[in-house]
Amino acid sequence: MRKIIIDKNHWQTRIAITLEDKLQNIYFHSPSEKSLERTYFKGTITKVLPGIQTAFVDIGQERAGFLHISEIDRELAFERLTQEDEKPKRRRNQALDISKILKEREPILVQVSKEPIYEKGAKLTTCFTLPGRFVVLMPNIPRIGVSKKIEDRDERARLKELVAKILPEGMGAIIRTTSEHRKSKDLTQDIRFLVETWNTINKKFKTAEPTEKIHEDLPIPSRSVRDHLDDDVSEIIVNDKEEQKKIYKLVKQICPEHSHKIKLYTEPPPIFHAFNIERQIEQALKKKVDLKSGGSLIIESTEAMTVIDVNTGKFVGKKNLQDTIFKTNKEAALEVARQLRLRNIGGLIVIDFIDMASAEHRRQLIRTFEKVLKETDKFQSVVLKVSEFGLVQMTRKRSGKTLTQQLKQECPCCTGLGTIKSTSTETYTLLRDLKLKLLEKKLGKSIELSLNTEIFDYITSVEYNSILQLEKNFKCDIILAENKNFLLNEYKIKKM
Repeated sequence: MRKIIIDKNHWQTRIAITLEDKLQNIYFHSPSEKSLERTYFKGTITKVLPGIQTAFVDIGQERAGFLHISEIDRELAFERLTQEDEKPKRRRNQALDISKILKEREPILVQVSKEPIYEKGAKLTTCFTLPGRFVVLMPNIPRIGVSKKIEDRDERARLKELVAKILPEGMGAIIRTTSEHRKSKDLTQDIRFLVETWNTINKKFKTAEPTEKIHEDLPIPSRSVRDHLDDDVSEIIVNDKEEQKKIYKLVKQICPEHSHKIKLYTEPPPIFHAFNIERQIEQALKKKVDLKSGGSLIIESTEAMTVIDVNTGKFVGKKNLQDTIFKTNKEAALEVARQLRLRNIGGLIVIDFIDMASAEHRRQLIRTFEKVLKETDKFQSVVLKVSEFGLVQMTRKRSGKTLTQQLKQECPCCTGLGTIKSTSTETYTLLRDLKLKLLEKKLGKSIELSLNTEIFDYITSVEYNSILQLEKNFKCDIILAENKNFLLNEYKIKKM
């Protein structure tokens, strides 16, 4: 069974999804961070480049977002073309020209489909989506899709027919796995709420200022519960009473039959220590992943692709060499699927499985890999057969930053050849360590923190309220002291 474990602190919220106590997904959010994915903006078109069929749109961020012609919905395209061509229908089988659809300096409603990454701005779309509990509404795409995980043909047909009756004309939806065997009233309630949200977005767009944010998704704890809660989840465990109340209210609204699963966790020890999440996060930042059999994975990412190498290691098998190789590869395939989710790796991925002489073994490996991706990964992936060089090439949809990008930063000492934990991550580690010591009552009423200069500056400018909150919660005084000789990850907590 799966568990949703939520660690809420004043400085950061973390959500872990576990299966049989093994970490499957991890999400982070800090009040000082901005999340753009799924957010709607009233953008202003700054440049239209027909050569690459892309428009750049100002959405009030550091870098302009980019809108490719493939992300412009067809109805908008032909509506714009109608203004220039009295017979736009003749164009439907022809390639569209973005310069005849969009004009510079005009306002446009856009949604962020991918977060900014490296030197690229946010990827934008006008093929809008609004996720709900049972469906994802597509307000301007009149098409109905069904999750591949719903395999029963009769159930797929029933759901499509049911949703088609509920949806307003001109709208479409993707039917989520959680819709399986649901009654009409459940889907009706979900779709009506999403349609009302869409109408509100359109009203706000008309009166909003240029680059104004119009709509954003639920906060990350509620969003994680909405996206992951189903019959396979045994518990939702929260360490903060206020957050527990918010989640209980949400679950009561969208799926009251699961409301009994929400439980409040009382520290100490800290919730992620109690469920062995901290150690698993640290392991997920390493290049090497050990397999139970004695084999291992080596995972390395670049901006263009991720490469995963499979090694037999200490595993020698029980029968022969080919048996050893096949078993190691099968175990590696299952672990690779988990690591892709956990590390949030997307784009082009190349896996160097150990060479197998048997064609049947190669076929079985690919079937196993595709099956586990389909059953456990919500993001779309495409897997090719084993190549002539013994490599498996695949793509997985990108969504936001990878785990490494979220928790690490480029090392100024080695100019990008390696990484260290970011200032914010080291700060949160320090704050958690301080909280643990306060919970264990190892410190008195007056405490001195000696900190690295960067950590000292970050706490005093960004997270000072977290210090005040700890002082309030534990009725103590915390004195900050800068130590210029400390490295980024060095600090000292001293009882005064």
